[in-house]
Amino acid sequence: MRRANVLSFGLQTAKQFSQMIKAILLIFDPVRSWDTIAQDKRSVTFILTAFLLPLLALTLLAEAYGLSNWGKNFGDVIGHKQYNRPEVVVYVALQLVATLLVLFIGAKLLKALGDTFHGRHTYTQAFCAVAYGLSPMFLLRFLDAFPSISPWVPWAIGMILSVAIMYHGVPRVMEPDPPHAFGLYITSALLLAMTSGLARFLTYWWLLGKFTTVQKAILDFVGPLFAR
Repeated sequence: MRRANVLSFGLQTAKQFSQMIKAILLIFDPVRSWDTIAQDKRSVTFILTAFLLPLLALTLLAEAYGLSNWGKNFGDVIGHKQYNRPEVVVYVALQLVATLLVLFIGAKLLKALGDTFHGRHTYTQAFCAVAYGLSPMFLLRFLDAFPSISPWVPWAIGMILSVAIMYHGVPRVMEPDPPHAFGLYITSALLLAMTSGLARFLTYWWLLGKFTTVQKAILDFVGPLFAR
C-alpha cells in the first residue's frame, strides 16, 4: 500500500512538473508549442485539470512557503510583514479564485471579441488561448515566494512574456480571418492585461491588509479551525 502511495505521488509530481515544462516551452519555442496545442484541440476540462491546476498548485505552494517562512517586504513605508498560517491559507485561496476568474472571464471576453471580428469561435478555443497564453505569468509567480521582490515585478515580466507568446497563439487557436487576426490579438492582449492587473491589485492589497473588515471577519472564522 505504501509503495502504491509513493508511486501515485511520484506520478502526480511528474505530471505537475511536465506542465511547468510546457509553460517554459511556450516562452522559448512558441510557434511549435502553439502548433501542438492547436492540433490537440483539448477540452476546457482537460486544460484546467491537466495543465492549469498542476501549474497553479506548484506556484501557490511556493508562494505559501515564502509567506509562511519569510513574510513580505513592502519597503520603507510599510516595512516587513509576517503572516501566520490562517492568513497564508486565506491568501492562497483568494489567489486561486482570482486566477480562475481571470481565466474564465478572460475566455468569455476573448470569445466576444472574436464575434465582433465576424468570427465564429467556441468558448473552448478562447479558453485554450487564454489558459496557455497566460501561463508565463503564472509561471513567474514563483518569484512571489521571495520577500524582497514586489508582487508587481513577476506580474509585469510575466505579462510581457504572455503578450509576446499570444502573438503566435491567438491566430493559431482562434483561427480568425487573416485581416482580423492582428486586431483580435491586440484587443485580447489589452483586455487580459487589464483583468489580470486588477486581480494582482486585489491580491496585493490583501497582502497589505487593506480590506480590514473583510479580512478580520474571514480570519475570525478560519483561525479557530487551525487551533484545534
